[in-house]
Amino acid sequence: MSDSMHSIDQLLQEATGEAQAATGVADLAAVETRYLGRNKGLNELRRTIGTLSAEERPAFGARINEAVSALTARLAERRQELEEAELQARLAQESLDVTLPGRPLPSGRLHPLTQTAEQVKEVLAGMGFAFVDGPELEDYQYNFAALNYPEDHPAMDEQNSFFVTDDQLLRTQTTALQGRIMAERRPPFRIATIGRCFRYEAVDATHHHTFHQVDVFMVDEKISMADLKGTLGGFARQMFGPETLVRFRPDFFPFVEPGVDYSILWRNRWLELGGAGLIHPNILRAYGINTEKYSGFAFGLGIERIHMIRTGVNDLRLYLENDLRFLKQF
Repeated sequence: MSDSMHSIDQLLQEATGEAQAATGVADLAAVETRYLGRNKGLNELRRTIGTLSAEERPAFGARINEAVSALTARLAERRQELEEAELQARLAQESLDVTLPGRPLPSGRLHPLTQTAEQVKEVLAGMGFAFVDGPELEDYQYNFAALNYPEDHPAMDEQNSFFVTDDQLLRTQTTALQGRIMAERRPPFRIATIGRCFRYEAVDATHHHTFHQVDVFMVDEKISMADLKGTLGGFARQMFGPETLVRFRPDFFPFVEPGVDYSILWRNRWLELGGAGLIHPNILRAYGINTEKYSGFAFGLGIERIHMIRTGVNDLRLYLENDLRFLKQF
């Protein structure tokens, strides 16, 4: 065998040995580049063909082609072996025992105010009240004027409200929905609404610039304080327990006449819930409702107040701070 032929066999033997020793596909790719790359390894020997005699060139060229084909086939075979080994190793490492219990996924929960609002809705809907949403950006007309507020009433002070324009403000009470309903509907109707309200307040344990309020009102024939007391009594017993007592005391609100504040007896103490009364005749007349035939009542209370009474929370700020240590308790 000529020296030229011997060099081909030697390179083929070295390449085959390195391919077998490769421990990964990346190592094998390096072997392929080293021995089959352009102008490298076996292909580099092609450049020596010109130095051979005319009689040796055909056999030498054919032998290089055979060596290249043999090495290419061996590399492909070894690549398949390595890929299979790597796949098996990954499967063993990432295997999943389907008989093991799954990892529990943390689930969210409703905010305590949302929970309370849903309970209020359930109770009032069961008493025949239809829920209607009102806008948070309210017209001055509906928030104050339509509710019989005199121009010099303290609540008219801009310092108690967030005015956006001269005629619009963030609503200070969900009672603002009354005028919108009466402008569109004729009695009888029973309406309830729950939503956010906003007031220019110094934030502390009992005051906040943002709070949630439910407002309830109905207009029908022969509605009296007895209907209001019965409705509030039934509501309180379903929210706080079947033995809950309700107390009315005279109070003033521009949109009711007579007006009362109402409290419940809770753990041997009277706790105020909100304000109520018969809808002021001026409001009914302003919307063309015959006050000789129809009358109505209205009451409102804070969603935070309900939850605080039931759970003993003593700081209003906790509801809007999004502290999970607080929220997870409910």
